[in-house]
Amino acid sequence: MTYCVGIKVADGLVCMADGRITSGNQLSAARKVTFMESGVGSGSAVGADTASTGTHRFVIMNSGLRSVRDKALTYLRAEVRETEGGLQTLLAAVEAFSRCLRRVRAEDGTFLEESKLSFNVHALIGGQLTGDDDTGLYLVYPEGNWIEVDERTPYLSIGAVTYGKPILDRVVRSDTDLASALKAAYLSFDSSRFSSSDVGYPIDLLTYRRTDRQWRMISFEYDDLRDQRRWWNTQIKCLASSLPDDPWIDALVPRIDPD
Repeated sequence: MTYCVGIKVADGLVCMADGRITSGNQLSAARKVTFMESGVGSGSAVGADTASTGTHRFVIMNSGLRSVRDKALTYLRAEVRETEGGLQTLLAAVEAFSRCLRRVRAEDGTFLEESKLSFNVHALIGGQLTGDDDTGLYLVYPEGNWIEVDERTPYLSIGAVTYGKPILDRVVRSDTDLASALKAAYLSFDSSRFSSSDVGYPIDLLTYRRTDRQWRMISFEYDDLRDQRRWWNTQIKCLASSLPDDPWIDALVPRIDPD
């Protein structure tokens, strides 16, 4: 399983992906974030603590079978190289990835079904390319169809989405500042990690700020964010304890005076 989330706010984009890979009873780690060049360059996963000019690159986060994901990305790199002038808009990149995904499905779908494996690759694609007036964020389904993020619900997520959704729904709005959106993305991951054994560290956190059009990325291991986890656990317990007593406490937990 996986947990990836993308958030679009007025200031830019926030992306987050966990790095846990499960295969039966085996656990491993792998990066689920890929930076793709929009022109003649080749796509590659970018290491931690990096910054990159954003108008020539877009980001793809994936859940599902890694073999399908890798093959689709390989086809996408080839298509980008063969596209005269490169990909000018993020929509063009989304359409190109969708074509590559359908190609993989046509080639491998039957064989995967015979092996009782699901063609279950989902993708979040975000960025702002040279022909885009604004940032974009899309979710591509295994069939190659897609949806775009909506202003009323300015985030998209894939994988184990159930546990992190309440935090995002309560906190994130289209006018949320980038720093707060980043914190919300982390807290949604922490909720998912806490309740799902298939989601876990390491994690990759990314931001794209519209003012300077720069991608920034950093990775964290479990011990790196110990203080944040402890703070969050303490705050949740304190808030739960300080919830107003009315209208139910007196009726359901009445005080009993000692004899």
